[in-house]
Parts: sequence; structure tokens; C-alpha cells
Amino acid sequence: MSNQSPLNRKGNPPAEKSDKRMTLPARFQKEVHAHLSRNPQQSSAPVNLNESLGSGKAKPYNPQQIQGRIREILEKYSNGFWVSKLPQMYRELFKQDLPTEAIKDLETWTHICIVERTCSSNTSELLLYPAKEHSPRSSILHSNSPAAPPSPASTPTDTALRSPAQQKPPNTYLTRSGSRSPQSPPSSSSSPSPPSSPASLSPDLKLKLEELLVKYSNGLWAHALPKLFQDTYKTKLPGHVLENLHLITDICTIDYPMPDNPKRAILYRRSSAGGGGPDENCNRRNSSASEEELRVRQEVGRRLSNQAVPSLQIPKEEYPSVLVVEATNTNGVVLRYIGEGYSKAQEHMEDEMREFYGLDQSGAAPLPSPASGQLVAVRAEEEEEILRAQVCDTVADKLKVYYVDHGFSEVISRTKVFELHERFFKLPFQATKCKLAGLEPFCQEPAVLKKFELMASGRILLAEILERRQTPLVVLYDTSQDDDVNINAACMKALQDKTLASPLQVNSAYMNVIVSSVCSDGTIYCQLPSRGLVKLNEILDNIETYFHSQVTSEFLVSRPFCGKACLARYKGKWSRVEITNLHGSRVLDILFADIGVQASVEVFELREIPPPFLRDLMAIPPQAVKCCLADLALSVGSWTPDAVQWLREKVLSTTDCSMKVAQVDETKHCVYVHLFTDKNFHDPARSLNHQMAQSDLFKQQPDVFLTSHSPAKIFTPTLSSKTSSTSVSSNTSPTSVPPKPHLRRALSGAKGVSGGSAGSTDVPETPSSPSCSLQLPPLLELPLAGNNLDVYVSVACHPGHFVLQPWRDMYKLVVLMGEMILYYNKCEEKPVNIEKNQIYAAKVENNWHRVLVKGVLSNGLVSVYELDYGKHELVSCTQFRPLIKEFRQLPFQGITAQLAGVKPRQWSEEAAIVFRNHVEKKPLVAQLEAVQEATNPWDRKLTVFLVDTSQEEKDIWVHDIMSEFADELSNEP
Repeated sequence: MSNQSPLNRKGNPPAEKSDKRMTLPARFQKEVHAHLSRNPQQSSAPVNLNESLGSGKAKPYNPQQIQGRIREILEKYSNGFWVSKLPQMYRELFKQDLPTEAIKDLETWTHICIVERTCSSNTSELLLYPAKEHSPRSSILHSNSPAAPPSPASTPTDTALRSPAQQKPPNTYLTRSGSRSPQSPPSSSSSPSPPSSPASLSPDLKLKLEELLVKYSNGLWAHALPKLFQDTYKTKLPGHVLENLHLITDICTIDYPMPDNPKRAILYRRSSAGGGGPDENCNRRNSSASEEELRVRQEVGRRLSNQAVPSLQIPKEEYPSVLVVEATNTNGVVLRYIGEGYSKAQEHMEDEMREFYGLDQSGAAPLPSPASGQLVAVRAEEEEEILRAQVCDTVADKLKVYYVDHGFSEVISRTKVFELHERFFKLPFQATKCKLAGLEPFCQEPAVLKKFELMASGRILLAEILERRQTPLVVLYDTSQDDDVNINAACMKALQDKTLASPLQVNSAYMNVIVSSVCSDGTIYCQLPSRGLVKLNEILDNIETYFHSQVTSEFLVSRPFCGKACLARYKGKWSRVEITNLHGSRVLDILFADIGVQASVEVFELREIPPPFLRDLMAIPPQAVKCCLADLALSVGSWTPDAVQWLREKVLSTTDCSMKVAQVDETKHCVYVHLFTDKNFHDPARSLNHQMAQSDLFKQQPDVFLTSHSPAKIFTPTLSSKTSSTSVSSNTSPTSVPPKPHLRRALSGAKGVSGGSAGSTDVPETPSSPSCSLQLPPLLELPLAGNNLDVYVSVACHPGHFVLQPWRDMYKLVVLMGEMILYYNKCEEKPVNIEKNQIYAAKVENNWHRVLVKGVLSNGLVSVYELDYGKHELVSCTQFRPLIKEFRQLPFQGITAQLAGVKPRQWSEEAAIVFRNHVEKKPLVAQLEAVQEATNPWDRKLTVFLVDTSQEEKDIWVHDIMSEFADELSNEP
């Protein structure tokens, strides 16, 4: 669980940046630039199917009979096949010859089949697929639910597993994201139903509930159903549904992550037994069809050589490095994966090809008659390179080839083409395509493509893979700067019409200014009268009307990602927001783009922007202008809470402010202004700037604010407002610095289940600091000595000290942290008296953690120990809150341990590194040897054997590795 702290990508650039093949060879760079400017197609122009067949006298035939038989063949081979194979298949099945005229008519039978062309004009290289079926229900399910929801299953238990040599790998219970299948619900006695409860629900009601669950494949809080149902179907959810959840167990599974609160349940759509329902079968077929399509396309290149080229597999990493080649369409960006098994394997293969074919050109003779579609070896003309390519077209003594590993085409001489040896068919084609998330409606927009070419073409970027499919859905990030740049979001901003932005000129005065937000660091966000603001309000009003007239689940957000533009409620109305950070799959941070307010919400509170309004809405720049009060810059320290509160009281209740621009700082995207609460902007003495400078508000700077750390991270807490159907409190405005779009989601280690409550009503406990009588959570239950436990190693220092988390409760921890984010981000900032050895909630980066205070430093920082993750952190004293009772029910999940089977010693740094590489951030099996009990739960210590069971052949006992390593060190002279 590395997710409680953000990933520092600045320190981890792709290892191959200096490699000569990480950028294209010099002559290829010129070719790519010329290619992008000309934008030619990589395949020859389509030809008429009829022209490719020999002309002859057509024989009469029965079209209905032939069509019916071809439909039967396509049902049997639903993944498609070569047109050249059709006559043979027809003959074998029906003992008759397929009429030649029928082959000519295939293209016109669009209700029966789809004919697809390859880059060749050869008739035998045409592909035949079944016609697409259209079903209203399946279109809703599939277009809005990219991945089937996980089917809840029982979690692994701590019962005795097989012997170490026979143990099943624990990762059979794990997913890449670490998501957990939900536990069984409490007994029915914990959630009694009224005697008059109905025996069943109507089929129509169940269908609507199932549609909602399809949209949230990672689960949906039951308490969110009534509002979600009302918003979607414009009718109330019958009250007895939540009181009788057992009535919907046939369409969903129910999980109770908080056993002490049976009303807090998570619903997961149930997958039908026996291989899934019809929708799942269709999904499965579509997926296999996509894989088959790739296989068939690759067959074009290997058919003539009778060799099999394996399919390119998407890297297992969540954020692989990629080299972007080009994009003429954001739905098909050409790229190459960087790393072991990809660029390194390609480099090794090309070295072998250079050696095999010989630089002196004596190693092989040119291919006498290369055919269209054939895989060949090509000698580069200006570089000493031999590359794999596919022949696309032949013209006189020239060939047009496509470099299957580099992703672009060129016209070359026939003398540079050689037969590709079978040994070079083993590596998958390295050039592949991806789709940029969020840009689908604008995939060929010139402004978008120009921005993408400027920011991404020819560069090595990080790709966040949202959906692993034939053409993966990704978000690209440029991590080479101080701040990570979201390429997708930057391309979307290229659609903005600058003439609709708020006008800003130095020494100009503006009236009718609305201050929409005051941040805790004194930054303010203002709305100025402009054409853009008028148009924005008009569109948002139309969206309100549009949503009232729509009864559909189409606009629920099922695939959130950083940088995505969508809608959320602010003061009872829909407003534009941008997703800035994700905490698992349910809880996320958003920024109201036209107001300047940040908030933490649950995903079900978001809506997609309706297509009729999308283009117009994206053309309007954000209407919230970031401002700072001029002449109030502080050399040290920060705004005091009293100063912030005074400013909020002055401006947030005023709808007719005025301001005068003193300076525009383009680098910080900030405008320095003199602010007035009336129209007397000619008198500087009446400005709020002057009033604050003359007051005592800035003379109350306590030492706790004087640190050398970044203000954005140390003393400007993000007091996000909770947004739902109720209004966002203007007194809990956020800081001015939106959280950086971290590439690793805040809780990606177990992102399958997280969540929170939009309606939490608990009030923080009144004592300013926890007392010694503060009720602690129950102790973490452990198996008896000798038994096994599935664990996750969150921290590993050396074999004598590491921290384990029980895998069975990991999803409960994610749920808890989602609840803490939603609760504390909407609470008002109140000073807390921090005492050593006491328990609090503390904000570390973008997450709230349960912490133990280890020490209070004089510079305002506090040393804490994260009780669920085992990490030590330094946190500003302004980031603490009382840990309320609701968050003291789950046992602290982090427990320290030492490795059994090795002698205690002073471990060297080398040994610590070896140990860390084998266990940290990994799911393992722990065999409990002994438990050292203690008064406080954080002082308990385990002695365990650690076993890595991820390999099918054998289990790896970590103590054997460390013992062997220690023996080797001791035997060294």
C-alpha cells in the first residue's frame, strides 16, 4: 500500500531516455515530421471489391438462401475470418460451391456481414465479420460500463493453508489494483425488516436498480440509492427497498464493511452463474473479437512467411512509460512501450538483425518479388539499422513499407528489402495504438491534434491505463517538469475560446465583481462580468432543464480520471468541475472550475456533460479568476485564521464588489488587485487591502507558521467543501493550490472498494485533545501460532523490522479512509491541542490517516506514526483533527513484525535492500511463529515466516534468501 504518499515521478525518469532508440533515428525523425505535415494514410486507397474479382458471366443464385448460410457460418466463426476462406468453408458445410457473384455482393449485405480491408488491395486479404447487432438495453450497459463489475466472493481466511511447497498463491485472491471481494454481510438479525415487508420487487424496479449498479462496477453505497434513483428516473425509490435489501440479492451482492453499522452497506452487481448473463456474454464476445481482430490483422504480415508473430501484451504496470510516435486521431495514438520486454527486447532484436544481415550487405540478397502484406527486413538508408517492416504497396522499383516496430511508413528502394528470417518473428510488433480518455468527441479536432503534437509527439511520457482492451484507454502525463502535466486535459483546454475569458488589464477597474471563494492562504477567486460568464450561465440553465426532462442512467460517471471535466452540484445547481485526485474508486477530489472551490465527493454525485452542450461548454474558459490582494505579500508566515475569517465575512456576502488590477503575474496565473466592497475604487483608503494592512490581523503570527517548508504543503490546509444536493458552505473554502494530479491514485493498492457518506452527521468531539480515556479500537485478531495469514507488507526496513497489514480487512481500511476524507474535508478548521502519545486524525498529502503523535517540534511540525500503514511522517500542526468514534471501530491495521528463521543481528544496508526488494509493497503469506503482546496495539510485534507464493513452480521462503545472503557475507575474506 504505497498510496498514502504520492509517487515522486520526478526522481524516476524512464531508464532509457539516453538510449539512442528512445528517440527515432535522425532520418526517421525527419520522416515523421514530414509524415505529420502531409498526414498521408498508411494504407492504400480502398478498392472496389467487385474490381478485385475476375470478371465473368454471373450465374443466377438465390440471395436469401446464400445470405442465410453465410449468417450460419458467421455465427460459428463470430470473430471473423478471411474472405479467401469463405468458399472452402461454404463447400465443407453445405456440399455446394459458393457462387462467385455472391462474393462480389458481400459488401452490400451490411445486415449480414462487414467486409474490412487491410493495407493490401489483394482480394484474398479481405476480412469478414458478423454485422453488428443493436439492442437498446445492451447499448446502455456496454457503452456506459467499460468493464464488468467484479463478482463478490469470499475473502481468503487465516485458516491453515497447504504446506509451503503446495500453497496456492495468495494473488489468486488479489487483483492488480488490490481490490478485495467483499465479505459476507452480517446476519439478518442485525438489519431486521418490518413484518409487512413485500415478498419481492417488481421486474421494472429491479431492472432500473441493475442499470445503476452496472454504472458503478466497483460497488455503490446503499444510502446513495434514493437520491441517485430520484435524479435518474425522476421518481422516488420505494422506501421499503433499503429496509429489505435481501429483496435484491438476486441482482447484487451486499457487503457490510462496518459491522457495527448495518445500515452502511455496499451493493455490487451480481454476475450471473454459469458463465454470465447475455450482456456478459456479449461483453466477452466483444473482447474476444477485439483480440481476434488483432490476430487477424497480424496474419496479414505473417501469412506469406508462414510464421506466427505473438500479440503485443499491455504492460502490467499501472503507469508504463511510452514513446509517442504520432496521432492523426486521438482515438488511435501510435506509440511504443518502453522497458523490459518492449523497447529493450526490440533493441536486442535489431542488434541481432544487424549482425544477421551484415552491415557490408553481403549477409543476404534482396528479396526478388516482395508481395503486398509480406513481412520483410529493411535496411535503413542513412542509418546502420535493419528494421522489420510490412509491405503496403509496390510501385515500379519502389516499395511503400510500414515499420511495424516504429509506427510510421516510408517509400524505399526494392534493393533495401530482404526476406525476414523466422527467428525475428518471435517479438510482437512494438508499434501499437491507444485512445486518449475524455477526448473521444474531439478526436479529429485540429486544435486538439495541434496541441497534442506540440506537447507529446516524439516524447517519452507516462501512461495511466484506465481500460485494458484492444486499444487501451489512457491518460498521458508529462513528468519532466516540476509539476506533472496532464496531456489529455491540456488538449481539451485547446478548445477554449480566449475571447470568452474574463478581461484583465493593469490599472483597469471592474465593477459587479463576485468573490466566489476565499482560501485559507488569503487567495481569492472572483467572477468578472464577461461574455463567457453570460454564456456559461445560459448553458448551465439549459442543462438543468435538460436533466429534468431526461429519465436515463446515461449521464452517470462510471469512469472517473484525473483531468476529466464533468458536472457536480453547487448550491443546488449543476456546475462545471474538474477531477483533481482519486481516492480509490468512489471518493475523489474536484475543483469547481468557475467558482474556485475544491471539494471531496463520491462518484455518484457527478454527471457527464450532455453531448448537446459539451462543445459549447468546453469553449468557455474557467470563469474563476485567481486573485491576491496587492500590497499584502508576507515575507514570512501565512494568513492567520482570524484574517481569513475577516475577509470572508466582508466579501462572500457581498454581490457587488469592485476591484482594480495592480499586476498580472502570468507565471503564477494570479492577478494582484485592490478589492472594494462598493464602487468607490478611486479611493485606495477604502480598499480591503488598506483596511487589513492597518489592522492587527497580521500581527498575530504564531511561531508554528514559521517553517522553511512549502506553504502549499505545510500551512495551507485544503478545507474542501462537501458538495451534494445541499449547498457548499462558503466558510469552508479550499486553499488556492489544487492538489497535484498524482499519477498513483491515493489508495490504488486496494482501489476496488472505497467510499464515503455524503450525509454523515457526526459532530467532532468537543475536547480539544483526546484524553487518556479515549476509547481505542479493538485489537487486531490474529491466528494461532503455526497458522497462515494473507498479508501485505506496507513498510520494510530490514528483516528485524517491517509492517504487515492483514489482507482480509484491507478493503475495510479503504472504505474507512474514504469516509475520513469526506468527513474531515468538509469540517471547519479548528485549532487542536496536540499532545504526545495521543491519537488523532491527520492529513498527510491528500489523505486523512489515523496517527499516533510521537513528538511536537518547535517549528510547528509534528512527528506522527501512521497506525494503519506503519510509516513515520512530519505533519503541520494545522492538519490535525480529533479522531471521532466512528473512525475508532476498525482495529489499527498496521502491525510490526520480524522475520523468523534468521538470527537477530545488525543488518547491513545491502541486506536491507535485498529484503526490501523481495517483500515491500507485495502480497505474501505469513506463517505466524510467535506474538509479542503489549499494552498498546501499536507496540505488539509478530515473528513470522514470509512466503512468496506468486510463482506457480515453487514457493519462495524469504528467510532462506536472507540466511543465504548473510552466510555469503560472513564467508567473504
